[in-house]
Amino acid sequence: MDKATVQGRLGRALRARREAMQVSQERFADSIGMHRAYYSSLERGERNVTIETLARVAKGLQMTIAALAKDAAI
Repeated sequence: MDKATVQGRLGRALRARREAMQVSQERFADSIGMHRAYYSSLERGERNVTIETLARVAKGLQMTIAALAKDAAI
């Protein structure tokens, strides 16, 4: 699977979950101690995220990394 495709799928899954929680990017990023611009780049699929960062984001989204990967179909 192409890296950009994986990043794009992950980004779409992040955005869908955050929007389902009815939380703005800024509020969500603040809640997990991340700059909004950095988090926004994750949702746009522009970053190759580390496992540590992915765990932090998944926890903020109230889900496991495994569940997030399943939602992203990766």
